[in-house]
Amino acid sequence: MTVGDWLRARPLQPPETLSARIATVLGAAQHESSDALADVCLDAAERLVADLLRSGSTSRDTALDLLTADALVTYAFEAASDRPETIAARAEAAMVRIAALGAVQPA
Repeated sequence: MTVGDWLRARPLQPPETLSARIATVLGAAQHESSDALADVCLDAAERLVADLLRSGSTSRDTALDLLTADALVTYAFEAASDRPETIAARAEAAMVRIAALGAVQPA
């Protein structure tokens, strides 16, 4: 099963616009094995937020991208819940990575 297959198999699907944006942000990574889903989604969310911060994009026009990043992080932890013994370490590492985004300077 691929990352894309896993996302399409979710019982509750996001609105089409959000789903399409998630697929775009994931790009080729949606074809990777779903075994790597937690890392793939977190990596994609981090890149997206870093891009928004670098470009100084903080208006309402970026709402879809912020929702996309939120959905990707949520999916990352949903997938990670299959291995509950890793959740605490994964959450700590994610917080460090996300907090470091605050240092990203606009271009």
